[in-house]
Amino acid sequence: MAKSKFERLPGFRDFTPEELDGVLHIFDSWRTVSTRYGFSEYGGPPLELLDLYVEKSGEEIVQQLYNFQDKGQRKIALRPEMTPSLARILAGRHRAMAKPIRWFSLPQLFRYERQQRGRLREHFQWNVDIVGEQGVGADVEVLAVALDGLRELGLRENHIVARVSDRKLMTEILLVLGVKPDNVSTVFTIIDKMERTKVNRSMDRLCAEAELDTEAAEKVLEICYEDQIEVLRQKFEASISITERLDVLQIYIESLEAKGLGAYVQFDLKIVRGLAYYTGIVFEIFDRAGDLRAICGGGRYDRLLELVGGDPLPAVGFGMGDVVLGELLRIRKLFKPESAKVDLFLVIVGEEQRTLALSIAHNQRENGLTVLYGLRPETVGKQLEMASKIGACQVLMLAPDELERGLVVLKDMKTGEQREMRLEEFIT
Repeated sequence: MAKSKFERLPGFRDFTPEELDGVLHIFDSWRTVSTRYGFSEYGGPPLELLDLYVEKSGEEIVQQLYNFQDKGQRKIALRPEMTPSLARILAGRHRAMAKPIRWFSLPQLFRYERQQRGRLREHFQWNVDIVGEQGVGADVEVLAVALDGLRELGLRENHIVARVSDRKLMTEILLVLGVKPDNVSTVFTIIDKMERTKVNRSMDRLCAEAELDTEAAEKVLEICYEDQIEVLRQKFEASISITERLDVLQIYIESLEAKGLGAYVQFDLKIVRGLAYYTGIVFEIFDRAGDLRAICGGGRYDRLLELVGGDPLPAVGFGMGDVVLGELLRIRKLFKPESAKVDLFLVIVGEEQRTLALSIAHNQRENGLTVLYGLRPETVGKQLEMASKIGACQVLMLAPDELERGLVVLKDMKTGEQREMRLEEFIT
């Protein structure tokens, strides 16, 4: 009977110990920086009710999900993102909690999408959120965490850039430029795809879908490429709502400069984030070369808890996936997975020494060392070869002649130096 051949599902990954070590290194950096900023880690189930995502993103999201009906006849989805779960968790708990709430998580997420560079059907994601604070200080803190999480991995201002904007500001500008209130979201959708679309095509869409005349469409395109706050202040000095939002954005950028992160930040009105629930300052982090998808995206979302049945509560946060980040780290030669460290390998010269070897191994493991030895009788040569292959730091030789004198031989595998020492001294 022919054996079945099972292949890995498209868009999913296997992790050898070396590959997983690289991902865990990213996790360690994320956790280190989160803790440094005073965030607490939380978690949630990988399965949620489908309506949780439909409520947030609309019916069109269903085509991008792994969804099914469970045995209880409930419509279920594998979670594609963590923020709706966060909103659900906090909806019934936040009243008794001190504000602001500073939480982070490292979930595995799933989307049934076309596989392409930097995008798989599963990935791990760093989610960081501040809930219950509406001041711009929370927005500053969240972007600072994201940038420091990347800096912890060795990325610098010549590697990455955070492009920041403000949906409230852009909304006010669009209204002044003649966009109807009902068409603002349509314009945001067009702007969000502007860098991947020819100018003529964007013009056509602004005229046809957003109902703008040619002159107004040209003004919208022109303003999207304005990167100086002071120029915008001069152009729209008659609009109090615009100048107020520019003041907020100025404080935001100056605060990041005060943290020493100014070189990483670039004002860019083309960043609007495609998701409609963002309500204020938004940002995306890219590699400077522009070869990859966004590494990270986030911003303020003050109405999401309401959408899932909670109270009105201001919030700001981001999500950063491991797939694009891992690719950038490899390009920059900063992705350096290491094999598991073996502190000590025991060479058992004769099987009569195995009982002693087991005792020593257990004792040293209790002391915190990683200890290995051959699980079956082997020649000394083969045991030393195994110690070399696994990269053991030291080898302890348990030989009958030395043990009769109460001695063992300890060899440094890096230098090749070896010395005799008393067994009792080694154990203690």
